[in-house]
Amino acid sequence: MERTKKSNEARGKQLQVLSELVSRAVLAAKLGQQYGTDRDLYEALGYKLTMTYNDYASRYLRQDIARAIIDRPVKVTWRGDLAIIESDDDEETALEKAWKKLDEELGMKSRFMRLDKLAGIGTYGILLLGLSDVKKREDLANPVSSGPKKLRYVKPYGQGSAEISSYEGHTKNPRYGMPVMYNIKMTESSSNTSATIKVHHSRIIHITDETLESEIEGTPRLEPVFNRLFDLEKLVGGDAEMFWRGARPGFGAKLHEKFQMTQATKDDLKDQIDEYEHHLRRFLVTEGIDWEALTQQISDPKNHVDVQIQMISAVTGIPKRILTGSERGELASSEDRGEWLTFIKSRREEYAEPRIVRPFVDRCIKYGILPIPVDKYTVKWEDLFSQSDKEKADVAKTLAEALSKYASSPMVEAVVPPDAFLQYFLKLSDEEIELIKEERDKMMLEEQRMIEEGKVEEEPKVKIEEEPEE
Repeated sequence: MERTKKSNEARGKQLQVLSELVSRAVLAAKLGQQYGTDRDLYEALGYKLTMTYNDYASRYLRQDIARAIIDRPVKVTWRGDLAIIESDDDEETALEKAWKKLDEELGMKSRFMRLDKLAGIGTYGILLLGLSDVKKREDLANPVSSGPKKLRYVKPYGQGSAEISSYEGHTKNPRYGMPVMYNIKMTESSSNTSATIKVHHSRIIHITDETLESEIEGTPRLEPVFNRLFDLEKLVGGDAEMFWRGARPGFGAKLHEKFQMTQATKDDLKDQIDEYEHHLRRFLVTEGIDWEALTQQISDPKNHVDVQIQMISAVTGIPKRILTGSERGELASSEDRGEWLTFIKSRREEYAEPRIVRPFVDRCIKYGILPIPVDKYTVKWEDLFSQSDKEKADVAKTLAEALSKYASSPMVEAVVPPDAFLQYFLKLSDEEIELIKEERDKMMLEEQRMIEEGKVEEEPKVKIEEEPEE
């Protein structure tokens, strides 16, 4: 009886998910409709009403700008070292040592990056934990056993390779509505064959991005800009086709009024045209025919492409110059760079850390893979706003030039005292100014001591003679 009740609850949850999918399909069917149903913009423009994981995955694999939308934020988010810190002391704690060893063995940052990309292509991604309590493949379908474990491997999978096969249907369970079992397509590298394996949720970390009502499915990152990607493909592909056809549009031929073309002449002319079009012939030998080159018809698509890129930039939060340049933004302005790094900082704080790093670390602590921290641990990221060596050198050069001009200007101290120059012009802090004054006083005392010991001659003072009174 209890088993039947649980089965009915699980079936009810699956029907609920199916109902949500049907509702989405009905909503998608209304997209683009105007004047009732008399005009359908989506149909006229060739847009798809409903998309699947394969649509997003194929765009990511084949379209350059689609790959940039996914990859660029991920690469900068996970740039630099990723550390788990428990204490600010120089001495490493047990948790810090264990994390560093685990990271070295499994390369966790690269796994997190792959998981981040896969979660963004579809509605979710998963990280499979290869624990030591699995003796054979079928054991993956069992819940994780009690006791400490060893983590042998971690594997990220996307929505296309990790299907949710069942949900928790018991309303009293804290995981009500959450996945219970997954069907994961695994590829055996040795035999190049794939098999579908059932895996229990306790062996999986489920990752979603841009969630709304659902806790297990987010919004694919390409979905809001899918129409723009389609338009961009038409513009760029159409530009190439326009150049291919319009750069050398061909010739127009006009027969002389009294010229009679024989079949042999037609065949010879056809052979010449074929050689001219497909081989190296660059001239035509004919009689009774006037040839005229057709006018080129090529337009610049730059403005139209810029409009699409601007719309994509507005939705994704990636500045246009960074989207079309490099992921580090060498081609971007300082304002773009600042906005971009602020966006990445928010992405770390609101997504990467709470949804990927901490769930993984917490699960490792729960299963005894990592030791229990004495106190709370923190995730330490690379400082996004730190200056590069070149930027530091440029700043030092500018400050040195400003200081040199100040020191060589006569009577400048009467207008701007040294401390004020250091504070308001060089933008030094009070601590830095105090340190400079201390070092300056030390140098003056050292110089006076060397003069007194005779090691350095004192510079002669300039004697100013007073004019005699009249």
